[in-house]
Amino acid sequence: MDNKIVKRYYQLKKKQKELEQELSELRSEILNHCSSQGVSELETSRYSVKVVHQERKEYDDDKLYEAIPDLEVWRLISKPDSSKIASLVKLNKLSEEKIKDTFSVKQVSLLQVDKK
Repeated sequence: MDNKIVKRYYQLKKKQKELEQELSELRSEILNHCSSQGVSELETSRYSVKVVHQERKEYDDDKLYEAIPDLEVWRLISKPDSSKIASLVKLNKLSEEKIKDTFSVKQVSLLQVDKK
């Protein structure tokens, strides 16, 4: 493996983090400016800015469970979460034996490059 390739990958990942941080800061500045001016659209000499507000529902699990006691409906709206299942096994709320035939193993390759 060529050291140049790994080095370039590392440099780009670092640059990506820096760019994402700067984008976040600039986004906040633009949103704050629009909010302080009470506008959702803004024109500069070369750019047009539009702030679009969206609503996203965040459900309270307990209230939702009370409102939908039917287990068949829960099966339709819930989907397995690997990290939650692993936590339940770790907390001894589920046994490995009970769920041993309920999953398949998928191989995934992750790449992590750090500077020495």
